[in-house]
Amino acid sequence: MRKTLYIIGLSTFVFSCTSQQNVKKNTYKPKTPITQAKPTVQTKPPVAPKPKVVSDHGVEFFTTNIADPTKNDNTASYGSIVSAKPGGYKVVKTYFPAVAQNFRQRYLILHYTALADDKSISVLTQQAVSAHYLVNNTGDNEIYQLVDENKRAYHAGISAWRNDKNLNDNSIGIEIVNTGYTTDSTGKRTFAPFSDEQVKKVAALVKDIVTRYQIQPTNVLGHSDIAPTRKQDPGPMFPWKKLYDEYQVGMWYDEAAKQTYLEPAQADLAAKYNESSFIFLIQTSLQKFGYALDPSGQWDDATKKTIEAFQYHFRPQNYDGIMDAETWAILQALNQKYPVK
Repeated sequence: MRKTLYIIGLSTFVFSCTSQQNVKKNTYKPKTPITQAKPTVQTKPPVAPKPKVVSDHGVEFFTTNIADPTKNDNTASYGSIVSAKPGGYKVVKTYFPAVAQNFRQRYLILHYTALADDKSISVLTQQAVSAHYLVNNTGDNEIYQLVDENKRAYHAGISAWRNDKNLNDNSIGIEIVNTGYTTDSTGKRTFAPFSDEQVKKVAALVKDIVTRYQIQPTNVLGHSDIAPTRKQDPGPMFPWKKLYDEYQVGMWYDEAAKQTYLEPAQADLAAKYNESSFIFLIQTSLQKFGYALDPSGQWDDATKKTIEAFQYHFRPQNYDGIMDAETWAILQALNQKYPVK
C-alpha cells in the first residue's frame, strides 16, 4: 500500500513540474516591432572644375591659385611650367595642379652692395655672388633683374632665421647700391643714406614680391638679421618703419606695447644687468624672436653683435650693441606681436 501511494505521489510531482515548465515555455511575449534604419545616401559635394592650363606659343602657364592662401599655400605659377620630357612617354596635365603645394620663396632678404653702381653690377653678375634684383642709384626707373626668381641666387651665405637655415634655398635677395659704412678712430660706424628714389624702388619691388609669394612679415629681413655676427647690411639707415607704415611690408612694434614694457625694462636693467640669469633671458628672447644665438649667460661678442643687428632694424637711433631699456622693451613688444607659430 505504501509503495502504491509513493508511486502515485511521485507521478503527481513529475506531472506538476512538467506542467510548470510548459507554462514557462508557452508564456506570451509581445513582439517589439523592429524598425530598420533607412540607408543614408551620401552626396558628394560638387567639385569645382580646375582652371585650365594656358598654352602660349607652346609654353604652358598656370596663373590661378586653387590652394588655401590662409596656410601660405599657392598653386599659381609666375612663369612657365617646367615639366619633364621622358623619352617615349607623354607627360599630361589632366590632374594638374595638386592643391598641396606652396612656393619655395618664403623669405625676402635685403642687402647693400657696399660698392658703386658699375662695380656692383660686375661683381653680382661675374663673380661667385649674386642676387635676384639690384636696385641702382642712378635716378632712373629701372631695376636690374640678375637671377630668375625660380632659381637660387648666392646672396645669403651662412644664415639662419627661426627654424630655417641656409636661406639661399628659400629666399629672394635684393641688393641695393650703397657704399655701406665708414669707421672712425673710436671704431664707431657711420652708414651712408639711401636716396628717396632707391627707397621707392625697393618698396615697390618688395611689395610686389611679398604679395605674389605671400611672404610673411616675419620673413622680410636684412642680411644682418640672418647673419648678425658677420654682416651689417642694409644697416640702420634703411627705413624699415617707412616700409611698414606706407607699404604694409615687414615687421614693426606697436608703440603702446613698447611703452607698457619700458618701465619694467628700466627696473630690470638697473637691478640685474650683469646677472647671468638676466643675460640668459635676453639671449633667449633674441633667439625666440628669430636670431641664431646660442645663450651663454654672458655679454659675449656674439650677443653684442646680435643686439647691434636688432638695433639696426628696430632701433636705428642707437646701434651700439648694448642692451638698454628701450631696446629691451622693443624686443618684448615684438615677441608679443609676432610669436613663433
